[in-house]
Amino acid sequence: MTDSFPRQYARTHRFTLGAPRNITVAPDGSRVAFLRSTGPEDPVTSLWVLDVASGTEGMVAAAAQLLTSDAATVPPEEALRRERAREQAAGITAYATDAQHCVATAALAGQLVVANLVTGGASILDVPGTVIDPRPDPTGTTVAWVDGRSLWVADLGDPSTARRLAGEADPEVRWGVAEFVAAEEMGRFRGYWWAPEGSALLAARVDETPVERWWISDPAHPHLAPASVAYPAAGTANALVTAWVLSLDGTRTEVTWDHNELPYLAEAGWDEHGPLLALQPRHQRAIEVHSVDPSSGTTEILWTDHDDAWVERAPGTPARLHDGRLVMCSDRAGRRQLVVDDTSVTPATLQVRGVAHVDDDAVVFTANPIHDATGLALWRWSDSGLEQLTSDEGVHSATVGGPTMVVKRSSLPDHAPTFTIVGGPTLSSAVATPLVTPRVTISHGGARRLATALLLPHDAPDHARLPVLLDPYGGPHAQRVLQTGSAYLTSQWFADHGFAVVVIDGRGTPGRGSDWERAIQGDLAGPALDDQIDGLLALAENDRRLDLSRVAIRGWSFGGYLAALAVLRRPDVVHAAVAGAPVTDWQLYDTFYTERYLGHPASNAAAYHASSLLPDAGRLEHPLLLIHGMADDNVVSAHTLQLSSALLTKGRSHQVLPLSGVTHMAGSEEVAENLLLFQLAFLQQALGLEP
Repeated sequence: MTDSFPRQYARTHRFTLGAPRNITVAPDGSRVAFLRSTGPEDPVTSLWVLDVASGTEGMVAAAAQLLTSDAATVPPEEALRRERAREQAAGITAYATDAQHCVATAALAGQLVVANLVTGGASILDVPGTVIDPRPDPTGTTVAWVDGRSLWVADLGDPSTARRLAGEADPEVRWGVAEFVAAEEMGRFRGYWWAPEGSALLAARVDETPVERWWISDPAHPHLAPASVAYPAAGTANALVTAWVLSLDGTRTEVTWDHNELPYLAEAGWDEHGPLLALQPRHQRAIEVHSVDPSSGTTEILWTDHDDAWVERAPGTPARLHDGRLVMCSDRAGRRQLVVDDTSVTPATLQVRGVAHVDDDAVVFTANPIHDATGLALWRWSDSGLEQLTSDEGVHSATVGGPTMVVKRSSLPDHAPTFTIVGGPTLSSAVATPLVTPRVTISHGGARRLATALLLPHDAPDHARLPVLLDPYGGPHAQRVLQTGSAYLTSQWFADHGFAVVVIDGRGTPGRGSDWERAIQGDLAGPALDDQIDGLLALAENDRRLDLSRVAIRGWSFGGYLAALAVLRRPDVVHAAVAGAPVTDWQLYDTFYTERYLGHPASNAAAYHASSLLPDAGRLEHPLLLIHGMADDNVVSAHTLQLSSALLTKGRSHQVLPLSGVTHMAGSEEVAENLLLFQLAFLQQALGLEP
C-alpha cells in the first residue's frame, strides 16, 4: 500500500528520523560524535562517530544490540525527561562525553551505556537502580547519574564502587535534576555539573514541598490511579532550588545567595575558572551571574542586567573566555547584542540569537539582520573583529571543536538539512523524501512588515479563488516563517487539498528586536491576533486568489490558543478554527512563562482576564474544534474542558476531540497521522468544501 503524506509524516517522526543530531566535536577536532537512526523509518537512535581525517563513520553504541529483552520499557523518569525535551525517538536519545571526547555515557531503558569514542564499542555498566542523565567526569574516570531522587557516582572501570552521593528520604526532595519550569521554560534540562578535574560536582537540590499538586488521570482507564504532578501555576509557589558543591570524598558545601530575591536558577556550569550561576528574580526583569568559591560556597556578582519588561536570556550564555572574560547577550539600543566583558561587540544591524561555541579567545554565535528574521547566519567574534561565516539565506547552526566546525544548514529548496564539516566531509543523512514539495513564497507585508509565508496548491490555476487557512504558532520563542523547506511540509499538504495556506510571524515572536518581542507585555492576545488579521488582509490586498469569505485557522499550543482566540474575537474574518492543546486561561499555566508576560495574577488580574478565552465563550459564531491530550502535563486538559464548559453554558455549539493517553507532543504514529486527516475533514466541512 502506498503511504499517504500523513502516514509518512507520522512514521518518520515529522521527517527527523535518519538525520544526525546531538552533535559533539572533540576538542582537537579529530572526531565528531552524533546520534542517528539507521533509516528514515527507524525510530531507534544509536551513537555514531565520524573520523574527520578519513571521513569514515562508525556506529559505536548500537541501541538495538545493547537493549536486553527485560529492559525494553522506558522508565517513568526517562519518559518525563523526554517529554520536557520534546523527544520522540527511542534508543539512545542523549549522551555526554568527557573533556577529551574519548568516553561517552548514555541511558538506555534505565541502564548505563559506556562507549569508547576512539576505538569504538560499547557495553552496559551494571550499576544499581534506574539510570537517568549519566555524565562522565571531564577526566573520563568517574560517572554520575540520577536514580529516582538521588545522585549517584561510580568509577567507570568498576561498577562495584557505585555509591549515592546525595539523596534524602523526603519524597519531595530530588537531587541533580531540573525542576518543571527549568526544563519546560528555561531551557535547562540538567541539574548537575562536573568540576574540570573530576573531584566534585555542582548539584541542584529541588524541594517541591511548596508546589501545588495537580492530578492527571486517564479517563479511558478508570482503574489506574491519577498521576500526581507538582505544577507551579501562575501566582502559586515554585519549587525551592538550591545549589551545592558535592565532593567525591563525601563533603558538601551549600552555595549561598539571596533565594528570596533570586529564586530562579536559570543556568549553571563549571569551567576552568570555577562554578558559575545565572540567577533571576521571580519577575524576571533582572539577571545576575555569580561566580562561586567551591570551598566556601560564597558567591561574587560578575554581571547584572535589567529590563523594564523582562530580561531575555540567550542560549549558550553565560560563558567565559580562557582569560576569564564573561560572554553574555544583552538587549541594548533595541537590539540583542553580544557582550564580552560588558562591552557590546556586535552592530545595531544584527539581532543576536544565541551563542554556539566559546573557545580560548573567540565566540561563534547566530544572528539575523534586524529587519528579517527568516534566515539565521553564523558569525565569529574575536579581539580581531567580526566575521560572518555563512550567508543570511537559510537557517544555520554550528557545533565546534578545535579547528573543526560542523554546520547544519536548512534552506527553502531542500526538504532536509545538511551537516557539513567546514573544509571536510559531510555527515550522512537518511531522511525520507516527503510526498509533498512546498510551493512557498515569503514576503513582508503591512505596516509592520510581518513575515508571511504563502503556500498554494500545485495544481491551482492562477485565477483560482482559494479558501484560506491560517497556520500560525504566533507566540514567544518560536518562529514559523523560516527559510527552510521542512518548516512547511504539513502546510503544503493542506494547501494541496485546495487551501491557500498563510503562515504569519507577528509581534512577540523572536528575531525582530527588543520592542517587537516585548509588544506582548501585559497582553498575550491583542498584538498576536491583530498581526494575524493585519498580515492576512495585507496579503489578500495584493493577491486576489485569497478568498476572504472562507477563512479558517489551525494551531497547537500557543497556536491553538491563537486559533480559538481568532474565531472568538474576529468572527468577521475567521470562519472556522481547530485549536489543539490551547491555553484557555493563563492562570492555569506555569509561573515562569506566564508571569514573564502578564505579571503576577494577584497584582495584574486585568491582564489575565484580557488574555483569557473563557470570557469570550458567548461570542462563538462559527465551527470550533478543540483537541487535547488527556495526559498533557504542560497544557493540562482542564484548559479545553473549562472552555468547552463555558461554551456549553452559553449555548454555543462546538466539537471536542479528547486524546486518551496522549501528552502535549501527540507523538504516536497513529495519533499524528489521524489528527491531520481529522483536521482536514473538519475544515472542509466547516467551510463547505468538497473533500
